[in-house]
Amino acid sequence: MTQDTSLVVPPPAGTSPKIGFVSLGCPKALTDSELILTQLSAEGYQTAKTFQGADLVIVNTCGFIDDAVKESLDTIGEALAENGKVIVTGCLGAKTGEGGGNLVRQIHPKVLAVTGPHATHEVMDAVHQHVPKPHDPFVDLVPPAGVKLTPKHYAYLKISEGCNHRCSFCIIPSMRGDLVSRPVGDVLGEAQRLFESGVKELLVISQDTSAYGVDVKYRTGFWDGRPVRTRMLDLVQALAEMAEKHGAWVRLHYVYPYPHVDDVLPLMAGGRVLPYLDVPFQHAHPDVLRRMKRPASGEKNLERILRWREICPEIVIRSTFIAGFPGETEAEFEYLLDFMREAEIDRAGCFAYSPVEGASANELPGAVPDEVRAERQARFMAVAEAVSTAKLQRRVGATMQVLVDSAPALGRKGGVGRTYADAPEIDGSVRLLPPEKASRTLKVGEFTRARIVATEGHDLIGMPV
Repeated sequence: MTQDTSLVVPPPAGTSPKIGFVSLGCPKALTDSELILTQLSAEGYQTAKTFQGADLVIVNTCGFIDDAVKESLDTIGEALAENGKVIVTGCLGAKTGEGGGNLVRQIHPKVLAVTGPHATHEVMDAVHQHVPKPHDPFVDLVPPAGVKLTPKHYAYLKISEGCNHRCSFCIIPSMRGDLVSRPVGDVLGEAQRLFESGVKELLVISQDTSAYGVDVKYRTGFWDGRPVRTRMLDLVQALAEMAEKHGAWVRLHYVYPYPHVDDVLPLMAGGRVLPYLDVPFQHAHPDVLRRMKRPASGEKNLERILRWREICPEIVIRSTFIAGFPGETEAEFEYLLDFMREAEIDRAGCFAYSPVEGASANELPGAVPDEVRAERQARFMAVAEAVSTAKLQRRVGATMQVLVDSAPALGRKGGVGRTYADAPEIDGSVRLLPPEKASRTLKVGEFTRARIVATEGHDLIGMPV
C-alpha cells in the first residue's frame, strides 16, 4: 500500500466522521466493500450520501477490462474533484502502469492511499491516518450480519479469494493472488448470521467455487460442533440444511465444470439447492479453449451439460463467452454457435475480446480485427437470445415460486420478482400483475406463487395465485 502523508484534520468535536463509499465491479468486490463498511460502522464512522458531505471518500475499483478501468479512474477523478480526500482500493489498485509504477498513482497522484483487493486492514489503517476513528470499536454497533449493500432479502457469500488458473485472457490472479479458501466454519457462521437476519437468497461466489478447499487439501473444519470438510460438496450440503430451516434459497455462481460438480446435482434435483449453475465456459471449440488455457476439460462441456440435465431436468445454466479471441477462425466461431444451440444455454452473455494489459493472450498470433470481433459478438447474442426466448416460452402456463424484489403499495399494482432461474442484476425477472383478489398482497423479500401467462423479451409475466 502507498500512502500520502498530508496533515490529518479531525472532524469537529462531538460529531462522527462521515465516509463516502463507491463500490464498482463484480460481486466479489462488493463483498470486500461490505467488510470495509462493516468495520467502519463498528468503529463509529457514518456513511455520507454525497462526496461533498464526506470527510473522506473510499473508491473500491475494478481493473479487469478497459471499460471497467476507465469507469474506476473516472470515479476516482470525480471524488477528488468534489471532495479531495480519496482512498483507492480493489483490483485496479494492484495494477501497474508505465515503468512498473502504480497505475492509480500515475493517473491520480493526489489520492491519499492505494491498496489492492481484499485489503480491509490496510484500508482501515489509511482511514485512521486521515480521519481518526471517533471511539474504540464495539461489535454491537452493527448488525450481526454486518453492513450489506444488497437488499435485505438476498446477500452474497464469498467462500474464497484468488484463483489458481492462468487463463491467457485474464489478469485477476496477478491482482487477487492464488486460491485462498476461507475456513469452512467461518463461511457457515456468516451464512447462519445472514439467514437469521432475514436473507432469503444466498448467492455463493468466488473466483472458482468448484475449487473450494483445494489449497488446504480439503482439510476438516468444524461447524456447530461437528466436522465439515473444506470441500464444495460438503459446504453446499451444509448450506442446504441451513437454508431449509429458514425457507431460503442457495444459488451457486462461478462454478467450473469439473467432474465432481456432478455430485451437487442430486441436491438440486431434490430441491435442496436451486437448480441453477453459473458456469464461465468462455468458448466451446477445443483449440480456442487450449489457447485460452481454460481448465476442466473444456472440450467435454457439452457431454457434461447433457449429463446434468439427465440428473436434473429443471437445471438452468448461465454462462459467459468471448467472441473474437486471438486466432479464432470463422469455423471455430460457428462451432461455438452450434454449441449454444445444442447445449441450450439458458442465459448467456458475450464479450468481444478486449486486450487487457498484462494478459498473455495479447502475445498470441492471429489478432481478430475490431469490426469482426464486434460482428461476432452480435451474431452470438442473436443466437443466445433465440435460445433463451424459446426456453422461456416453455414456462408459459407453469406455476412458479417467485421471490419478490419490488412491490409498491403492497403489490396492489403488481410488482417485480425472480424465479429460481434468475440471479439478481444479471438475469431476467418476473413482472407480477396486480393480484385478482383485492385482499391479495405482495411483500418484498417474501415468496409468492405466480402463474406464468406470457413472456416479454428476457422476462416473464406472472399472475400471483
